[in-house]
Amino acid sequence: MEKRAHFSRQAPFFNGKQMPEEGYIVGYSAIIKSLKLPVPITGPIAIVSKQNRSDSSKDWILFPNSYLPEDNQSISEIEALYKHLVFALKYEGVNLLVFCFLTQHYKSNELAELVSIEPTGLYSRRIWFLIEWISGRELEIKQSISKKSYVPAVDPKLQYAVDGVKSPRHKVINNLPGTPEFCPLIRKTEKLDMYINANYSEQKSKYLKGIHNDILQRTSAFLLLKDSKASFSIEGESPKSKRAARWGQAIGQAASRDLTKEELIRLQQVVIENSRFLKLGFREKGGFVGEHDRYTGEPIPDHISARWQDIDRLIQGLIKTCDILLESRIDAVLSAAVIAFGFVFIHPFEDGNGRIHRYLIHHLLAKKQFAQQGIIFPVSASILSHIVDYRKVLESYSRPLLDFIDWKETNDHNVDVQNNTIDYYRYFDATLQAEFLYDCVKDTIENIIPAEVSYLRKFDEFKRFLDDEFEMPDKMVALLARLLEQNGGQISNRAKEKEFASLTEKEIEKIEVVYQEIQKNT
Repeated sequence: MEKRAHFSRQAPFFNGKQMPEEGYIVGYSAIIKSLKLPVPITGPIAIVSKQNRSDSSKDWILFPNSYLPEDNQSISEIEALYKHLVFALKYEGVNLLVFCFLTQHYKSNELAELVSIEPTGLYSRRIWFLIEWISGRELEIKQSISKKSYVPAVDPKLQYAVDGVKSPRHKVINNLPGTPEFCPLIRKTEKLDMYINANYSEQKSKYLKGIHNDILQRTSAFLLLKDSKASFSIEGESPKSKRAARWGQAIGQAASRDLTKEELIRLQQVVIENSRFLKLGFREKGGFVGEHDRYTGEPIPDHISARWQDIDRLIQGLIKTCDILLESRIDAVLSAAVIAFGFVFIHPFEDGNGRIHRYLIHHLLAKKQFAQQGIIFPVSASILSHIVDYRKVLESYSRPLLDFIDWKETNDHNVDVQNNTIDYYRYFDATLQAEFLYDCVKDTIENIIPAEVSYLRKFDEFKRFLDDEFEMPDKMVALLARLLEQNGGQISNRAKEKEFASLTEKEIEKIEVVYQEIQKNT
């Protein structure tokens, strides 16, 4: 008996949200709900409006009536699926996770039937290519497409893609920015296009060229330590200066080595000073981020990491995709977002994942020549100052995923994942993560680096004044500047009586006035 299904859906609520108006849910969301695919719904949901209007928000995209896919009981389920897939590819882009689960939901002959509905059509060929690319198996298709022009697998107007290579079998250009083992995608948004068009890398370079080399080198040294400490602070740690400097040195060497499995393990060894209580290297047990019930010890996960059995495969895929992105013209910040957030979602280590995740941002930015060689780009400092938004962007991936992961508690109060979850970690939408990272890049260029340069310039001017007036030793200059900064431009009574007892009241008054003027004017 032929399967029949009605994909378009009407309801006042969808995916836990109230619909903005009466209409039909279409495209990927309709497919996911109708077929009960275990796929988190991310990004805006497509609705055909009964009021026949167009509109969009971060949660919804409204389409007029004419956009409604033909979908009724007079056509087969496969035909209805095809209509919704065409709509999705036209207006929503490629959702690899949906295609992945479609290849598991339907038999090969049903998928062949799907592709054969419009055997030479450009959407049919894209569907055909994506099914075979993601499943690794060929469908039995008998059709001649030799005279057809090549079409891109990913619409570059909707999502960021590489130049790609031709697939003669499908007459499709494979411009997917990754491999079947790891391929997150980023939607084109007004915000991201604005950032890319602003060319922040060039802005940063022009700004840095106007700074004296001595100031630049000292700024880099300060920022290196600042970024290292910030990366620890994000994890709730306050390391000793020696440990922070050690990790700062590793950050400073970002891009000097190629990304490999061995390099990631080496970085963990640098991060983890004391390995007495954990085994270094890739996990050989479950992993999660969250808390434990204080009475029972039961895990309360905010994020469940990839199954340890999948880690090697996922990391090898991530490394291959990293190589593809480095060779492509895809924007440096977008590339960094894909690799760095992909890594932290996989969470391959027992400890050190967060700091290595932020190291990978440095690595990609430097490799793609966004960050100037030898000058640290302190993006972790910006992440720390936007820690609430950072956690939200991590949770935007992790929270929805919890509903699709079956796990049980282990004897040592860890998690043991029971179902196959590998696809969730390689086919996710990285749009929100890319937007957040670009926010931090902008903040770093416009605020954090200039603030450090300004501080050093003011310090140097203040030091020149002290050298000329008092011939004060460098150590005392540094202490005086720090105390003035901490005390609102004034020397405390305690400091007057102890460290600076040799200064007269008149001299102290002059120092305070000069310091305050420098802070105002420089």
